[in-house]
Amino acid sequence: MNNKIKLVADSGSTKTDWAIGDFRFKTQGINPFHQDDESILSILTDELLPQVAAFQIDEICFYGSGVRPELEGKMMKALKKVFPHATSVEAHNDLLGAARALCGDKEGIACILGTGSNSCIYDGRSIVSNTPALGYILGDEGSGAVLGKRFLNALYKSRLPESIKRDFEHAQKMTMADVVSRVYKQPLPNRWLASLSKFIYQCQNEKSVHTLIVENFVDFFRLNINPYQRHDLPVSAVGSIAFYFQSQLQEAANNEGYTIHKILRSPIEGLV
Repeated sequence: MNNKIKLVADSGSTKTDWAIGDFRFKTQGINPFHQDDESILSILTDELLPQVAAFQIDEICFYGSGVRPELEGKMMKALKKVFPHATSVEAHNDLLGAARALCGDKEGIACILGTGSNSCIYDGRSIVSNTPALGYILGDEGSGAVLGKRFLNALYKSRLPESIKRDFEHAQKMTMADVVSRVYKQPLPNRWLASLSKFIYQCQNEKSVHTLIVENFVDFFRLNINPYQRHDLPVSAVGSIAFYFQSQLQEAANNEGYTIHKILRSPIEGLV
């Protein structure tokens, strides 16, 4: 019988979900591409350790955005420093975590549809093919950031009803000039653009907004999934955009000849 205590993490740039069995914890996001060793250690020591102090952790498996192959060692080093008694420490990118959570040991197409987007073909053990996401400026079709960008474009180019424009500017307390300033002059515009999905969700039943959401997903399938040429494989997705707009995701999948298998808001449950 294996009585080892395993700590599992799924991390984005905004937040990290941690789990030990049925117990759940949260800290701010950890991204070794954007954060230095000191910042990562500070989050682990100040935010995580007090929450898991009652556990003698034996194994750690960390999945996170920014954990590129060359940065796995950096992430594992930080975890080992904070949990010196752990006998096994792994660090992998968030796409592998999503694939394992969605597909388990089965072959399939796994997708992330949150602030950003990504996809891969997973063979039941590892990622065997990946279409580069390229970020929200060059790519990230289907993501919350691109959805927000498309929504603002439609809003101010008169492709959405005037009533939605009035409601948006009232809710956000912003004018078009404020929006342009927020996108081009403030930090982390991708996160802000993605945050607009909450407003978009509220008006999704408006035909023009519904169409805009579906078109965002259609672009995701055409530009990211079609290159795999595997219509035979089921498509699964994780992330808030996939979860809250799953009816539009299903519509886009049907239009492009794909079958949706599973949609999760967060991969942590599947990883546990």
